[in-house]
Amino acid sequence: MSEIPYTPPYLNGDAFNCPLCNAYSKQSWSEHRHNNNEYIAGFRTAKCTRCNGYSAWWYGEMIYPVTTRIEKPSNDLPTEVRRDYDEAAQIVQKSPRAAAALLRLAIQKLCTSIGGTGKNLNDDIAKLVENGLPEKVQKMLDTVRVIGNHAVHPGEINLDDQPQTAETLFRLVNIIAEKMITEPKEIDALYGTLPDKDKEQISKRDGKAK
Repeated sequence: MSEIPYTPPYLNGDAFNCPLCNAYSKQSWSEHRHNNNEYIAGFRTAKCTRCNGYSAWWYGEMIYPVTTRIEKPSNDLPTEVRRDYDEAAQIVQKSPRAAAALLRLAIQKLCTSIGGTGKNLNDDIAKLVENGLPEKVQKMLDTVRVIGNHAVHPGEINLDDQPQTAETLFRLVNIIAEKMITEPKEIDALYGTLPDKDKEQISKRDGKAK
């Protein structure tokens, strides 16, 4: 079945995917005091109710564990796409614009795996639409294409000021993989459990019998 949607960690969040165990779980927040019994300004911790591990936050930013607040890549992403995804995840906090550019490259490679050429994302989207690409997936691809184009053209969009835009691209990559790779694979696997005689009857009904 498809994976449960990912909720990245965020300050004072009641529940999100724990950066330690990755489970979606309730978080218990605490403030901490100096030896003189005064609260440490800007410092908070969140305890995961699933693994009992702690994340540490400093003025709204998670400082422990040292990781990005990006969901894990889909298990069905092709190896080359996953490599770009992982690299983008490592640099997104320091350079959202560079991460977005990498994700655009990942999308071009992903298009290749689902029937495109990987040379021109706009042309690939048009070709995939002709081949029956669902409208919702087409909109996702165009979103990545436009945001990716803006990310590598200075002045059109400032991703340094909007890191959440780059983070959104990670989710879009996984959604595309889910709709175009994971779900069809699951449907084929389910269909494969039908008895041969039933599949033959379905083929005859659809005029596909040889």
